[in-house]
Amino acid sequence: MPNFRHPSVLISIVCASVAAASGATSVARAQATDLADILIRGGMVVDGTGSPGRAADVAIRGDRIVFVGSATAAHIHAARTIDARGLIVAPGFIDSHTHAESDLSSPARHGNVNYLMQGVTTVMTGNDGSSPLDVGKTLDTWQQQGIGTNAAMFIGEGSVRGHVLGMSDAKPTPVQMDSMRALVARGMDGGALGISTGLYYAPGSYASTEEVIELSKVAAQHGGIYDTHLRDESSYTVGLIGAVNEAIRIGREAHMRIHISHIKALGTDVWGQSDTVIALINNARRAGIDVVACQYPYTASGTSVGASLLPRWAEEGGRDSLLARIADAPTHARLVADMQNNLRRRGGAAALLITTERDSGATAGLRGKTLEQAAKAHNRSPIDEAIEIVKSGDASVASFNMKDSDIDNFMKQPWVSTCSDGSGGHPRKYGTFPRKLREYVYKRHVLTLPQAVHVSSALTAQTLGIKDRGTLAVGNYADVIVFDPKTVADRATYEQPTLLAVGMRYVLVNGVPAVDGGTYTGALPGRAIKRVGTPTR
Repeated sequence: MPNFRHPSVLISIVCASVAAASGATSVARAQATDLADILIRGGMVVDGTGSPGRAADVAIRGDRIVFVGSATAAHIHAARTIDARGLIVAPGFIDSHTHAESDLSSPARHGNVNYLMQGVTTVMTGNDGSSPLDVGKTLDTWQQQGIGTNAAMFIGEGSVRGHVLGMSDAKPTPVQMDSMRALVARGMDGGALGISTGLYYAPGSYASTEEVIELSKVAAQHGGIYDTHLRDESSYTVGLIGAVNEAIRIGREAHMRIHISHIKALGTDVWGQSDTVIALINNARRAGIDVVACQYPYTASGTSVGASLLPRWAEEGGRDSLLARIADAPTHARLVADMQNNLRRRGGAAALLITTERDSGATAGLRGKTLEQAAKAHNRSPIDEAIEIVKSGDASVASFNMKDSDIDNFMKQPWVSTCSDGSGGHPRKYGTFPRKLREYVYKRHVLTLPQAVHVSSALTAQTLGIKDRGTLAVGNYADVIVFDPKTVADRATYEQPTLLAVGMRYVLVNGVPAVDGGTYTGALPGRAIKRVGTPTR
């Protein structure tokens, strides 16, 4: 990984006492009298750096790793020893793109068990331009109530714009721009790691490139990164290549790291363009522009009927305006034509699988059916069926619109990390990281195990500027996973998207076992991660 333009942003842990081990080296020389809380013994350590695995023991005291090496030779003692013979010991995975905010805020789901069982110990939220405006309050609430994984947040540009301008596509006045800048600054002061955009989605889609640059500059001044769902991953507006160029421009002019969140070539019009996208990004990186990306290992994206088929002009003004346009005959005809073209981009009605489960309304009984099947069941055209679904409140869909060759091509790039974009109804929320291991390491050999661990841990920590996590090193926080290479696998499917992954024997978060013997312990050892300080320029 080349040196980034700006040094990593220091990260503090809310309400946590941080005490790094004194005189720590990559392999510490422990005294014979040293007593660890937990000793993970006899495993194959894949430390997250990308180096080959090696036989080693890992000792933990409190919330830190205090030893990596031969416990026998160093006479390490521990209150508890975990037998890791035949297992892989690795740093906890870090997911840079999730939609776990509601789970972390729920008393019933704040354990974030679906991520723990994947080996994920830190999640990023506030992606796609959508976040609470009071980032600090949300993070503090999570810290106080307890969470299963560590969690951090972006300030969402779409939420900021929506607060000031609503669903209007108007250009902001100078006063409105100042209001938006102040909201971004407030989010950064509250601990956001950067600003996120969802330029494909309304109202973020109504922002000009120049507007996004101005707001991003505020985040950059606070040491944040630019995280983006591209304006177009297909051929809807500016096209995939145009959207990548826009992201590079924003990062270049705002002087900040660019993180393209879930990079892909979506839809028939752009299949095979991964080579061009990779060349663009590599050229930018050679020019000193700091561009990285993340990716989920599935051929289907997760979205909604409306987001995938409605043109953004139809959503301007909000839901009431959308319904009025649907009811207006001349506008309805234009809407249908645009939706038909968007359906073509998505690969047709058979490529959209409805994942919402409701007992009433237009989507009742449709979960597990394609849009094509739903339309036939109601004797409608696919577009008429989609409009009825949108009118009734919309529905989530899995959109099968990517090619394996593009997925593999992106995955092989050293600047592409792993992320889930976990959302309800899609198996990626429960299976992304084990799927990458089982399918792309052990079965298809697209990546080696050290590569897969690196892009799921250390590379993500570097991207987000998270300090002291992502590698198994003395002095780092004890986010450690122990998994069985023979059994680790995803179980979630499009038909059963909430099946927990298997194979994670132990998952330690800040030194506390959250998964013990393959079972969630009920512990809530996660911490809210906040950005502090501004990097030297």
